[in-house]
Amino acid sequence: MKTRRIGNVDVSAIGLGAMPMSIEGRPDEARSLATLHAALDAGVTLIDTADAYHLLATDVGHNETLIAKALASHPRGSEVLVATKGGHLRPGDGSWTVDGSPAHLRRACEASLGRLGVEAIGLYQFHRPDPEVPYEESVGALRDLLDEGKILQAGISNANPEQIRTANAILGGRLVSVQNQFSPAFRSSEPELELCAELGIAFLPWSPFGGIRGAGELGSAHAPFARVAAAHGVSPHRVCLAWMLAKSPTVVPIPGSSRPETITDSVAAADLELTPAEMAELDAA
Repeated sequence: MKTRRIGNVDVSAIGLGAMPMSIEGRPDEARSLATLHAALDAGVTLIDTADAYHLLATDVGHNETLIAKALASHPRGSEVLVATKGGHLRPGDGSWTVDGSPAHLRRACEASLGRLGVEAIGLYQFHRPDPEVPYEESVGALRDLLDEGKILQAGISNANPEQIRTANAILGGRLVSVQNQFSPAFRSSEPELELCAELGIAFLPWSPFGGIRGAGELGSAHAPFARVAAAHGVSPHRVCLAWMLAKSPTVVPIPGSSRPETITDSVAAADLELTPAEMAELDAA
């Protein structure tokens, strides 16, 4: 597996977004564990999660608990950088809410530490800006957790360029990652991707296939991805990830998966080389 860098840690060029294993439509635990183990077998050393990846109000942190179980039962579990998040909540009625207050982020981090069974979280990310809380205060909570050694690295998610610069300043230049939505159908985070490349900060595209609908349409609505895929004899999804990797050495896609076969296909994108002409075609798609 080829690697990329998040802060001071080398990780697999393709990570795993574990959210689908814990929200609506989630599979049984056996299949989720098989998917996580398949990812580790394929060389994945970055798994993205969050305390909000759960279904019911009574199973907060379901995804973190699942990941901890998978890592503890695999010989390569200790090699994985687990990136979790705080600041998003699910009341249990299907909605998503936010709480970016420092007090909440501290409580959330403490709870995540317990579920993951670690003394320090490898990468902790502020999940989503809270319009009721000054952004500086939310990021300041991450700075304090970093200074206290409860988290080893700090990142942010769903941020714009101004927030990226603000967060990096508050963290004293220690911002290591930005996780934003980015896909063939959703390219409005291109400025954030370019800023991360300029600053040497890892950019983690979430929902790289455009969500469920986007994944189903990669071969039709985005015909160039299908054409390039056919030329290489691979899936359009693999081409999509290879396209992202080629955009900048700071990009580390985290495709969601809940099946062993899908994460295995995604991981293979790290070895797919696209020509300049193919990149130009896909950029213009």
